[in-house]
Amino acid sequence: MTAHIGIVGCSAAGAALCYRTICEEGAASMGPHAHPEVSMHTPSLALYVDCLERDDRQGVADLMLASAHKLAGAGVDFLICPDNTIHLAFDLVQAASPLPWLHIAEEVAAIAVQRGYRRVGITGTDWLMGSEVYPAVLRNKGLDFALPNAEDRARLNSIIMDELVCGIIKPESVREFLAIIDRLKDDGCDAVILGCTELPLIASDDNSSLPTLDSTRLLARAALRRATAV
Repeated sequence: MTAHIGIVGCSAAGAALCYRTICEEGAASMGPHAHPEVSMHTPSLALYVDCLERDDRQGVADLMLASAHKLAGAGVDFLICPDNTIHLAFDLVQAASPLPWLHIAEEVAAIAVQRGYRRVGITGTDWLMGSEVYPAVLRNKGLDFALPNAEDRARLNSIIMDELVCGIIKPESVREFLAIIDRLKDDGCDAVILGCTELPLIASDDNSSLPTLDSTRLLARAALRRATAV
């Protein structure tokens, strides 16, 4: 028996990559073609974006909780959210949730410690980079961090929100993001957090000048471990 994983989705590409990782990597511990039971719910991304643009954390939390309650009704045992940005409302969600959650930043930070990194770069949407989602967790684990400069943050937000979440991948945008990682390396970082679940679509250890912490896949693998530990 394995636990039933509930995915609280936000943007399509990140949720899909998380789901695929769970299903494709489940075979390593469970046998050919096997994976835990998975259910997913996603409201319209536009609803989340509207709340984020109005700085409405409670609105973000309400959307996440609505998904949580629907998934609880479907019989899931615990929840994950493959979207870093909306974790800025996680404290409001956790307090009212019908089910336990894994926190994406906690899972990423745990792997950063395990791999011996000391100073990590944080990338993602401007909302994420301006929040305490990662800094609070990293400080708690004794890790230093750096953020892109203001110009790089604005450009990266545009790449994510205007291109990646829409399924658009431009070679020039890939080059720009890799250059942002180069600058984080120059700032003393020894790894970079891909803190938007779409960023693994354009960056990995294969093309990045820094080792990558792929938040999407790390969360999926943490969910697999939890689901198969029952």
